[in-house]
Amino acid sequence: MVEIKNVTKIFGEGTVNENKAIGNTNIKVEPGDFITIIGSNGAGKTTLFNLISGNIFPTKGNIFINGKDVTKVPEYKRAKNVGRIFQSTTLGTAGQMTIEDNMIIALTKGFKGLRRSLTNKKREFFKEHLKHLDMGLENRLKDNVGLLSGGQRQAMTLLMMVLSKPDLILLDEHTAALDPKNAQIILDLTVKYINEYNLTTMMITHNMKHAIKYGNRLLMMDKGDIILDVKGEEKKNLTVDILVEKFHNIRNKDFENDEILLS
Repeated sequence: MVEIKNVTKIFGEGTVNENKAIGNTNIKVEPGDFITIIGSNGAGKTTLFNLISGNIFPTKGNIFINGKDVTKVPEYKRAKNVGRIFQSTTLGTAGQMTIEDNMIIALTKGFKGLRRSLTNKKREFFKEHLKHLDMGLENRLKDNVGLLSGGQRQAMTLLMMVLSKPDLILLDEHTAALDPKNAQIILDLTVKYINEYNLTTMMITHNMKHAIKYGNRLLMMDKGDIILDVKGEEKKNLTVDILVEKFHNIRNKDFENDEILLS
């Protein structure tokens, strides 16, 4: 599905502000994987997503999607294969357009033939799917999306993502801007869609309990490196305490290695 081979990303290379955001990283994402990603601010999580989506290009290394080298393919061309939902609830939808117009764009992956494509059959299709959100949006197809709440917009973004059928979904802390009640609603919908449609998903979260509870695989990042990759029974047996202990053990080991190198 997705393979990241020896990828490094350095910002400001060769300048006094040089910063290695991602260091020689290798990841294989298998079809149907649901990978949760944790790490402190500046660990490289969003940079990793920017590299996969084509928002930025690596300094070194290669990125493959479905066996095709997309290392230098720009974001707008990867959008057919890679869907992304951001923390901001306004980024996944066009606020000045109606619900039905937003949804037809997602369904057709573009503006081509927009009005011609909006048939009554399509509207009934949208209504049926919107009903499952349990937010009453099936009765508001003509309303501009800008009138919706943050939770409603994020739920709609999630639904539109599913309808567009990307090969990979990137969830960049997509519940972080919501209140706890709406955050849980969106998370429940996320898991529902992932299971129903067997979606391949990578999800960044700061919530260690969520990282442990959801998905079949967990990655921990620190200073641009993947320092932990847990799956299967090992992941099922994780607790927050065990995860914190693993993090500190790895950091302490790296510190000891640095001391050896400096001595």
